[in-house]
Amino acid sequence: MRLDYIVRRVIQFVIVLWGAATLNFVLPRLSPGNPVRERLLNAMATGGVQQAGVEEMVRAYNEQFGLDKPLPVQYLLYLQHAFVLDFGYSIASYPAKVLNMIMAALPWTISLLLCSTLISFTVGTLLGALIAWPHSPRFLRHLVVPMMALSAIPFYLLGLVLVYLLAILIHMFPVSGGYTIGTIPGPTLSFFVDAVYHSILPALSIVLSAIGFWAIGMRGMMVTTEGEDYVVYAEAKGIPKQGIFLHYSLRNAILPQLTSLALSLGTIVSGAVVVEIVFAYPGVGSLLFQAISALDYFVIYGVVFMTVLAIAIATILLDLTYPLVDPRISYRSA
Repeated sequence: MRLDYIVRRVIQFVIVLWGAATLNFVLPRLSPGNPVRERLLNAMATGGVQQAGVEEMVRAYNEQFGLDKPLPVQYLLYLQHAFVLDFGYSIASYPAKVLNMIMAALPWTISLLLCSTLISFTVGTLLGALIAWPHSPRFLRHLVVPMMALSAIPFYLLGLVLVYLLAILIHMFPVSGGYTIGTIPGPTLSFFVDAVYHSILPALSIVLSAIGFWAIGMRGMMVTTEGEDYVVYAEAKGIPKQGIFLHYSLRNAILPQLTSLALSLGTIVSGAVVVEIVFAYPGVGSLLFQAISALDYFVIYGVVFMTVLAIAIATILLDLTYPLVDPRISYRSA
């Protein structure tokens, strides 16, 4: 692989991060209101803060979080801290640090979405390939319509249906939460089993919807390979049908799927926001929703920047490893 290509990709990686970080800084500032004042007024409405001291506390908190400085100064300070993953303190949950809050929620999101994404990708891709393969059992072709229907249903809507059927009517699974109320989280077998039990419904809603997406996409890719010369040549040579399916059709059709998988894995960091809200799951998606609701700039900065970072890393790794998957791709000089 050419060294200049790697250097160019790394430079592009840095530019993408800088652009995303800049947008990340600007967009929350477009919303009206002062986040500190809004937070204190809410506390005052519930009796937690006396009205006489609100403005003094606003000035103190603005100074604490740097919100009293000019925007260019705030921007430079933000960039300085963002590229070392130091997002400061949460406005709504002071004195909790943003990075600690993200790291506490990240294992819940990664465990839920990583397993769900890999399961749905594997099952959906294989199912889509078999649906399109002419020598597959005929009954598989009738799965096209159900797969299209599943791919069109949003995660959260499917989640609400599953909650009603499996949690309210049948009482098979808990309605919400990441673990039983009163349980102390810790590295124990009982807590692990309890957490897995609570994650089944949100995971099932993601898997069922995503299977349709992966199956329909893979079916379309497989159809394009059926008439290719290399498939016809393999059939003429008398290669077994299973070999043609695995080594000729499936291997070539799966490349776009791998690109989508890499991008999906990159977005895992942000969590399935609506699904986590529906199930009150303690992941990054719920954390982001709470931060947006409270105008907690620094938590929003942290979650979005970590998401962009994960997507950028997944993209550059995919780009650099593509020649290993497809020998036709080469970055060497001619």
